[in-house]
Amino acid sequence: MRTIPPGATIGILGGGQLGRMLASAAAQLGYRCHIYAPEASGPAADVAPLWTRGGYDDVAALARFAAAVDVVTYEFENVDAGPLEAIAALVPVAPSLKALRIAQDRIAEKSFVEGLGGRPAPWRPVRSAAELAAAAAAIGGPAILKTARFGYDGKGQCRFRTPDQALAAWDEIGRQDAVMEAMVAFDQEYSVVLARGADGAAVIWDSPDNVHEDGILARSTLPAGGLIAAQQAEAQALALRTAQALDHVGVLTLEFFAGADGPVFNEMAPRVHNSGHWTIEGAVTSQFENHIRAVCGLPLGSTARVGARVEMTNLIGDAAAGWAEILADPDAHLHLYGKHESRPGRKMGHVTRVRRSEFGDRK
Repeated sequence: MRTIPPGATIGILGGGQLGRMLASAAAQLGYRCHIYAPEASGPAADVAPLWTRGGYDDVAALARFAAAVDVVTYEFENVDAGPLEAIAALVPVAPSLKALRIAQDRIAEKSFVEGLGGRPAPWRPVRSAAELAAAAAAIGGPAILKTARFGYDGKGQCRFRTPDQALAAWDEIGRQDAVMEAMVAFDQEYSVVLARGADGAAVIWDSPDNVHEDGILARSTLPAGGLIAAQQAEAQALALRTAQALDHVGVLTLEFFAGADGPVFNEMAPRVHNSGHWTIEGAVTSQFENHIRAVCGLPLGSTARVGARVEMTNLIGDAAAGWAEILADPDAHLHLYGKHESRPGRKMGHVTRVRRSEFGDRK
């Protein structure tokens, strides 16, 4: 992959908050960003000078977009890889379409990571009534059904307690292709966020202790103690093997459960990730800057943590209305995403606090 120097234009598929933070990091390095999304506007519009409205399946519009930029990346994986072939034929796309195809399908994703020595929870594919019955017999209960594609923040999922409830659960998710997973006991949740360049060089951030509420990430805290500290090295090794096998360029995130069975792989995302937001103020180089560096062929920056303790809290729904109180805290770094409508479960922003010591001294 050639070096794309500052002054060039980076195309970003998706105009949400991740696109917004990618565009901000790109601007700091001297790049312009051009957003492509089906919406007329979005959080990224406030910081990116160029916006094209078009469907992710509109091959002609995607080709025109590609002709106007020097490299293309994406802020989320729920974009069908097929039409993006039109882009890849005209301009570099990073991460690769291989990474996108695998990460956007839970059946392919779990099979791929298992092949690299990863250990997901016991699971079975569900693509028919026969597979549903076989999965229920093998997995038992309690278990969870997750749509194979287009699920995020707990959406497209249904839990059930006994095998006889599996059919009702499948009805609940619209009888879509799915995976059935056993519910596993765990003490903590965490993620491994890394960045890899086209030359194979990779850097990795410390893993945060992630706490979810209603299927949505609520807080990420570092340093992570307990089982995370003991299992982080094994999880990082799997993440690095995954990045290498995908020939991944950019940020890659793998999520894990920490329990008695060791690191249990949950899912991966070939992009910047909510659990890496702490890196903006809490690391020498943020996940967003290193993603831009990677897709443009620049050297990667240090991922060292800059504080003894870092906590990132998502502002979900009406929590963002407390911005005045947050700003009254001298330790708070507030990020509001510019979304005009607050809804329950919607990520409106986040706040990060970096402490100089474990005792809470200000940095």
